[in-house]
Amino acid sequence: MPAMPDSPSYRGRFAPSPTGPLHFGSLTTALGSWLLARHAHGQWWVRVEDLDPPREIEGAAAGQLAALRAFGLHTDAPVESQSQRGALYQSAVDRLLDEGKAFLCQCSRSDLAAHDGIHHHCLGRGKRAGKAIRLRVPEGARISFVDGLQGSITQDLWRDVGDFVLKRSDGLWAYQLAVVVDDADQGMTDIVRGADLLDSTPRQILLQQALELTTPRYLHLPVITDAGGNKLSKSSAAIPVDALAPLPALHAAWRALGQTGLPGRAANDVASFLAIARTCFAPAQLPRSRSIPLAAVHNETDTNAV
Repeated sequence: MPAMPDSPSYRGRFAPSPTGPLHFGSLTTALGSWLLARHAHGQWWVRVEDLDPPREIEGAAAGQLAALRAFGLHTDAPVESQSQRGALYQSAVDRLLDEGKAFLCQCSRSDLAAHDGIHHHCLGRGKRAGKAIRLRVPEGARISFVDGLQGSITQDLWRDVGDFVLKRSDGLWAYQLAVVVDDADQGMTDIVRGADLLDSTPRQILLQQALELTTPRYLHLPVITDAGGNKLSKSSAAIPVDALAPLPALHAAWRALGQTGLPGRAANDVASFLAIARTCFAPAQLPRSRSIPLAAVHNETDTNAV
């Protein structure tokens, strides 16, 4: 594999959590992020976000990676897993604690219930077996950014979020910390993911500022939902995509990304489909909504039917 440049003009990633098989919503996000990276003549990496063992399904990570390969979405760098990167997270937390930007907290969810779960001051009355580590969010902290698809976003972090967890009281690393550290360490310039993570972005930008890290560009694609508005990872409609017959699902994902002009029957294998898709891909046609019902791109429950 050729050496990666230190400062790429575009480096994106797809970062699935191993909580189940690759479903149509995940495939659509993976294809969208891959197409945007290729359109920019950039790199596309894959990272396994396996931070929450109680929610993980044995073999899911290997299954997801095998499915991505079957759909022709090959990473440009070796796959890394967050479960192996704890030393990096600990170093970041130690720095934040030393600088007074983070603190140990004994507050439980029940302690914060009367405050809508928002932490501003420690309220813990008992002695818990473990303590969480939270980022100190100053009063008046507001983060604004321009998303590449969803437009201008502003969040009052002190009012709406409060001091948020970096390391849980059970010793597990929080997503917000891990994703910030990983994106910086891996040199990500562009974060393309589902719009269900849009509200997390201001927290991540504040944490980047606290750690003096560069903020990447963000673009949040619509989340594919079931008829009830639930994203597919939490829905009975989350039928795994068929890696043995990848073309129908790729065509459906292409339509979900608002794309047209792909000669549907011209590509008779995955490689030719992706080659044509790279040529036809139009970022301006990406839907600017935050969600798309599965029925809007497919009239069958099976996402592998053309």
